[in-house]
Amino acid sequence: MTDGNRCCAPSRGGGGPVVEPVTTFASGVHATTVGMARLDAAAFVMGSDDAWAYPEDGEGPRRDVELSGFWIDRCAVTNDDFGTFVDETAYVTEAERFGWSFVFAGLLPQDFPPTQGVAAAPWWRKVDGAHWRHPEGPGSGVAARGRHPVVHVSWNDASSYAAWAGKRLPTEAEWEYAARGGLEGRVFPWGDEREPGGEHRMNVFQGVFPSEDTAADGHRGTCPVDAFPANGHRLHNATGNVWEWVADWFSASYRARDERRDPTGPPRGDNRVQKGGSYLCHDSYCRRYRVAARQGSTPDSSTGNVGFRCARDA
Repeated sequence: MTDGNRCCAPSRGGGGPVVEPVTTFASGVHATTVGMARLDAAAFVMGSDDAWAYPEDGEGPRRDVELSGFWIDRCAVTNDDFGTFVDETAYVTEAERFGWSFVFAGLLPQDFPPTQGVAAAPWWRKVDGAHWRHPEGPGSGVAARGRHPVVHVSWNDASSYAAWAGKRLPTEAEWEYAARGGLEGRVFPWGDEREPGGEHRMNVFQGVFPSEDTAADGHRGTCPVDAFPANGHRLHNATGNVWEWVADWFSASYRARDERRDPTGPPRGDNRVQKGGSYLCHDSYCRRYRVAARQGSTPDSSTGNVGFRCARDA
C-alpha cells in the first residue's frame, strides 16, 4: 500500500484498486495565457553539486541546458481553479477513486480516529475520504482555501487538468529555469540565504519537526499561492508550500548528454518528478526546499503537500 522511502511525500506504490479511465472532456476550451509568465529562449546551468543534495535524488552533476521559449503559470493551480475544472467535466480524482490519500498527522484534529501510518515516516497517515475537496479527510473543506494550491492530486490528475486548460505540465528543465528567476547557481529563487535579513520568503516547517510547527512564517499547512513575493521571472512560491509535479519520468542516474536542448528526461520509468519542496520541509531532516531539489513518486500518488502548475509552448 505505501512506499516509505520518501519522507517528504510518500508514494501510493502502485497498489490498490484498478483505476477506471478518467472522464473524457473537450481539451483546451479554456486556453489562455492570463496568469502566466512568458520566458524567452535561454541557456542556464541546471542541477546542483551542493553538499545539501541527496545522492539518491540525482540532482547533479550541474549541466548546461538550452530551452526554447515557453509560458508557465506564475502560481500553482488553486482549489478554485481545480473546482472549475471538476464542475465543468465531472472529473473524479484518483484519490477519490482509491478512497483515501496521505495526510500529515500534524494537521489532523486530536480526536481524529486512529489511522495507518507509513512505517518509515509515521507522520504520514492513510486517511479514508481524504481528497482535494477534503484535504484532511471528512469534516475538512476548501471553502476558505480557494486561493490555496489544490492538493491530493496525482500526476495523472494534473495532466488531465492541464489538457483541459489547453496547457501541459512543464518539463523539469523548464520548471527549474523558471524557478531560478534569472539567478545563476543560487540555492533559492531569491539567493543563497533561506531567510535574508530574517525575512521569511517561503512556506516551510518552522519549529521541531514533526511535533511542533510554530508557523513563524505565518502559515501551518498550505498558504495562498501568491503569499510570498515573486521571483525574477514573476513566479510565486516556486519553493516551499507544495511540491509540484512536472512532466519528466524520474531517474537518479539518467544523464542524456545529447539532451542539452529542451531536455525531457528518460523515455520511461516508474515515478514522475516532483520539484520545489513543501510546507513540511525542515532543515533538521529534509532540505529539498531548493530550486535544484527533486524527488520521484508514482503517477497515481496523492498527498496533502503536492500540487502543480502548468506550462505551454510559446
